[in-house]
Amino acid sequence: MRPKVTVVGAGNVGATCAERVAEKGYADVVLVDIVEGLPQGKALDLLQSGPIVGFDTSVTGSNSYEATDHSDIVVITSGVARKPGMSRDDLLLTNKKIVQAVTESVVRVSPDCIIIVVTNPLDAMTQLALHASRFPKHRVMGQSGVLDSARFRTFVAAEMGVSVHDVYACVLGGHGDTMVLLPRYSTVGGVPITELLPKSTIDRLVARTVNGGGEIVALLKTGSAFYAPGAAAAQMVDAMLMDRKKILPCATLLEGEYGMTGLVVGVPVRLGRKGVEQVIELKLTAEESAALRRSGDAVKELLSVMKLN
Repeated sequence: MRPKVTVVGAGNVGATCAERVAEKGYADVVLVDIVEGLPQGKALDLLQSGPIVGFDTSVTGSNSYEATDHSDIVVITSGVARKPGMSRDDLLLTNKKIVQAVTESVVRVSPDCIIIVVTNPLDAMTQLALHASRFPKHRVMGQSGVLDSARFRTFVAAEMGVSVHDVYACVLGGHGDTMVLLPRYSTVGGVPITELLPKSTIDRLVARTVNGGGEIVALLKTGSAFYAPGAAAAQMVDAMLMDRKKILPCATLLEGEYGMTGLVVGVPVRLGRKGVEQVIELKLTAEESAALRRSGDAVKELLSVMKLN
């Protein structure tokens, strides 16, 4: 029997993630959404791409969590985007209700699953899912740094005219304005970019990465990024289902690492079949540590609004 991967939320991010996972061919996929017909239609469309792309896994859509029972991994993309007149706190509390309800439903039918959270604000929603699920910390994580590092890798590769395969990027902290990119740990062919690019260029690429999502929103005008976020979540699924022991930046609960305790923050981790198998702790400068603390403080503010701390 193939592993089962459930994606909750059949919007652009969720559908893209489901597509990437289905195309790997080693896991059956279930799309879930509250909108009647939406997950069923997208699942059927995905399924019919199988003969063309070359996969024969099962792809189904449902409005019920019963179809997701005994999932190995559940990716939560459900949530709403900020609307005109909606404050940041309004958005936070709305998505809190959604993610909490989804998590409780997931846990009821798949008590042994691993949860990946994609809903924003990412770090706070991951902490909420951890709290609501009562799962051990290694089985609940957030997709943040995989996307952010991919954006930085894209920009560095384009700037230097090299393959993205040769570029590694290191990013810590929250998913958003407070993310902490570490150029001295980011490399091209194993060489730190600080030795290959002038500081002014690195600063420009860092700034573009921090505003990566905003740049896409400004161009689209009526939507936000979904190809890269969906692919990033699928890469995390792949790393765990295939037990690749891959080092990826993910939002995870820290228990003393980086001087933080009881807080979900983005850091490099080793992902394997059990989930987050190890937190990789880097040696930071005083400036980098201060930036990471500021990022953690921003997450604490959101938790305070949600009354989770």
